[in-house]
Amino acid sequence: MENNVKEAYDMVVGVITTYGLSVIGAIAILIIGWMVAGWAKATSEKAFSRFEKVDSMLAGFFSSLIRYTILVFVVIAVLDQFGVETTSLVAVFGAAGLAIGLALQGTLSNVAAGVMLLLFRPFKAGDYIDAGGVAGTVKSVTLFTTEFATPDNVKIISPNSQIWGSSIKNFSANPTRRVDFVFGIGYGDDIDKAMDIIKALAAADERVHADPAPMVVVGELADSSVNLITRVWCNAGDYWGVKFDLTKAVKQTFDKDGVTIPFPQRDVHLHNAAE
Repeated sequence: MENNVKEAYDMVVGVITTYGLSVIGAIAILIIGWMVAGWAKATSEKAFSRFEKVDSMLAGFFSSLIRYTILVFVVIAVLDQFGVETTSLVAVFGAAGLAIGLALQGTLSNVAAGVMLLLFRPFKAGDYIDAGGVAGTVKSVTLFTTEFATPDNVKIISPNSQIWGSSIKNFSANPTRRVDFVFGIGYGDDIDKAMDIIKALAAADERVHADPAPMVVVGELADSSVNLITRVWCNAGDYWGVKFDLTKAVKQTFDKDGVTIPFPQRDVHLHNAAE
């Protein structure tokens, strides 16, 4: 019995003696590697931020890529501490990567789409876009997903492949935008008077650009109204303010000056069947 205990004790001591330094070295490499990876990411982000032409999304992407690359080498170094043949391990990882790649084609397509979005930059952080059935302000682009914030502050995370594989409408790309209105007036109202009112209100709004000049034309003789199409230009950031305020001002001025805005209506004629 004592011989068995002694053999077990000697075995434990031998294992600790053999692998103890390797375990300590592996833990040290892991801790130092993790710290170096974090430092490299932060340093690269600061370096990228010095260049005005480098978008914040692009800086974040490459900084994360640097961090993960360092962590991969750290893992290989840790395995090397335990005597694992890293060359054969790389071959195993290559074969496993091929198998995983075939199984995760959708995920890899998101990575490829993320790289394309960051290289071609159809939008940047802070832009309001409509793409892949999602509309909102772009917050960030990662390897797999794009994060949006809707106007009512709802967080939406969409796969990159869905964004890259669809038409992208970037409402913030150009400094100016055109605001379109349709104002309906009654058939008995003075068309020129209504058009002058709209032009005067547009000219009085400092956010509306004088060039291109506001356009007010008769667009359609509809069933219940004469529709006046109005188009004005403003800065992209003033779009909704101009649209809401000018619509309200036109309605109030029409009411004040006796210009009617008719609601849909139909004339019904009844015929006596006996006659």
